[in-house]
Amino acid sequence: MKKIVFAIFGLLLVFIGLTYWSVSNAPSKFQTCEILGLGDIDQIDFREYDSVLVAANTLYEGNVIKHTMQGKQYREAWTTPVKVPIVFLDTLMGGMQVVKEGGGKQTHSLEIEAADGTVFTLRGIAKDPEPLVPEVAEELGLENIVIDGVSAQHPYSAIVVAAMAERAGLLHTRPRTIFVPKQPALKGYNAKYGNRLFLLEYETEGKAYWTGLENATKIVDTERLQELKQKHPEKLSIDKATLIRARLFDLLIGDWDRHAKQWGWVITESGGDLLAIPLPCDRDNAFFNLEGVIPTLISNKNFLPGVQPFENSVQYLEGLVGPFDLYFLREVPEQIFLDQAKTLQDALTDSIISEAFKIWPENIYDLNGSEIISKISHRRKDLPRYAKQFHRILNERDPLSEPLNGSEDLQLDTMSLACFDCKLTASE
Repeated sequence: MKKIVFAIFGLLLVFIGLTYWSVSNAPSKFQTCEILGLGDIDQIDFREYDSVLVAANTLYEGNVIKHTMQGKQYREAWTTPVKVPIVFLDTLMGGMQVVKEGGGKQTHSLEIEAADGTVFTLRGIAKDPEPLVPEVAEELGLENIVIDGVSAQHPYSAIVVAAMAERAGLLHTRPRTIFVPKQPALKGYNAKYGNRLFLLEYETEGKAYWTGLENATKIVDTERLQELKQKHPEKLSIDKATLIRARLFDLLIGDWDRHAKQWGWVITESGGDLLAIPLPCDRDNAFFNLEGVIPTLISNKNFLPGVQPFENSVQYLEGLVGPFDLYFLREVPEQIFLDQAKTLQDALTDSIISEAFKIWPENIYDLNGSEIISKISHRRKDLPRYAKQFHRILNERDPLSEPLNGSEDLQLDTMSLACFDCKLTASE
């Protein structure tokens, strides 16, 4: 029966996709950001400027057909130019050196290191989802449907989420938007990383002084945290109350992509005891806005329960509770969930939420600010209900039999046909 359902759904999706493709002439390849108002980019001496007007990506420009089939999403935010500062690594915070290339499936990133050894990350705002395109989509000529899914992400979500997290008493990576022109300090990475828009943020591993936490010694990833927990079971504890507040905050902002690799942990030491405090990162999918015929079909709770649009309320909380939550929070009493919901409600009043969005450029706020603020306000009122439901779901599920490895609860970085391909394979 399961095979039949997926087969029917697949045929429907392919039919819709082919119909859409036949009337759409949008480019199918990843594009770098476009500089506006400065002429030929290769002839510009960017050291003569302190800022630049730049659009995050013009790939997602839409028309009536695309808006109908794949949704309006945040296309205007991606194609609207914003003013951002120009940064040269040799003068940034006393001088930075490129350490190595990083990045996930769709995000190009570079780790850069300051003179004092603090590591930062340059995360490309424009995404490259082509690695997520399954072979079946390429064979059918549907690559553009996968690539276009990035338009559901807001290009500037991370900076406003950080402003809200600050008021909620949660750690964040302190992202800020910058433009990095081609320059000698990029060395062999100029072709791929020069003349692009980035988020500059602290790395979620390494030194911890920048967090401002008392007695902070280092930052580790989730895999290393589990190793420390196994090595020092009586010595190391997890700040579960803060983690619950962080997870409820994820629900508040509609960030459905919160697998184990999306967290760092600040280790503090006092009297020989260690405490791990959660440090969320990667806010690409906050305010995730799914619209249109194809995204609505793909995000059905019976097909992709974890990929959910940002609406006035959480539609299917069961799909947002994963192995990460089972590993860390299954035995936590319900009252702690309720207390943290109340803490969030008190910390993030409507006026404070509105204030946080002022960090956006005015033209971006005019496009999306009011609508997103309204949705957050609606979700804020329901936080106690979400807290109780979250606790119930955790205790209805079986405990994990193995440690997290960062892959068993890995959600897709973008709404894509890769999920569809994986599910068909798994059902065979």
